[in-house]
Amino acid sequence: MTLPGASASGTDEFAPDADPPLSAVRPRASHALNLLATLAVGYTLWLAQGVVLPILLGMFFALIGNPILRGLRRLRLPRVLCATIVLLGGLAAALALGYQLAQPAAEWARQVPKELSRLAPKLRQMSKPVHAASEAAQSIARATEAGDGKKVDVVRTEVNDPYKSLTATPMMLTSLLAVVLLTFFFMVYGENLQRNAISLLPSRQQKRVTVEIMQSIEREISRYVLTISAINLMLGLALAGSFYLLGVPLAEALLWGTMAAVLNFAPYVGPLIGIIIMLLMGFVAFDEAWMSLVPAGIYLGLHTLEGQILTPVILGRQMRLSPLVLIMALMAFGSLWGIIGLLLAVPLLVCVKITLSRIEGLEGWARLLE
Repeated sequence: MTLPGASASGTDEFAPDADPPLSAVRPRASHALNLLATLAVGYTLWLAQGVVLPILLGMFFALIGNPILRGLRRLRLPRVLCATIVLLGGLAAALALGYQLAQPAAEWARQVPKELSRLAPKLRQMSKPVHAASEAAQSIARATEAGDGKKVDVVRTEVNDPYKSLTATPMMLTSLLAVVLLTFFFMVYGENLQRNAISLLPSRQQKRVTVEIMQSIEREISRYVLTISAINLMLGLALAGSFYLLGVPLAEALLWGTMAAVLNFAPYVGPLIGIIIMLLMGFVAFDEAWMSLVPAGIYLGLHTLEGQILTPVILGRQMRLSPLVLIMALMAFGSLWGIIGLLLAVPLLVCVKITLSRIEGLEGWARLLE
């Protein structure tokens, strides 16, 4: 008598239509468990953002600086010296830009309350039809209410926590210092960390695929960030030049151009915020109604030219992402990490797409992101 699944000869071979041994069956988690695990990971990322964000930003800036670092290494310079040069150069450029824009930004911040008070009559004039319709609706609503109803006044109190405002600035400076230090250490010791992590993989095939993925991520992310930075720089310069031709002072024109360049790193969301700011700027800077719309129109035209023609032609298919997937990623990372999440959404999506395209059997998921 033979056991179920055993051959008549008593050997350990299974019949062609027999079930595989229990040890070969890999248990699969239920959909509910996968959903709970995803929610737990998302909550952990949100809860630990004070630790996760500096690490991600440090890795991101190190990826950008690695091509420059390798160029300096060809000069036979020590890696620590090369990383110091790259980091100090980046900090010097950021500080120089901030110093250049600090004065016009402060001047604009001082003028905004006064200009908004001048803007209020213009907005009231434009919103008269809507205001009249609202008053008519309120009159109808009051007429249909009970005559003896009493209006209830709600008093709201706001408690200002002085300790929170006192500790906000040191915490922000600590986070900035952590990002700078992590960027430096990733550039100096990241290669050794990567090599030691790859050595832990069991097979040569896994090591080769992992090295290819990491090299592709570094190459494509560096190319993407440098290309997008150049495109956004051209967009900012074009917008600043257009505003200067309209009579806006040069310092303020550079301020708006820099703002447009920074906002353009966040697709869809950044340009939408930029159009709103340009509308406000136009109403404040110009008295004529049609001239008030010119800054927003110039910004929209330049952004359309950049987003529909320039960027797709330069970046090509490798960096192509589905607008729907991109919007969902912006919503997810924006809700998790705020403005930093919006800036990191596209690079993280590019990393996911490159990883999926390099793993056998997952190429279809990479095409799904296009």
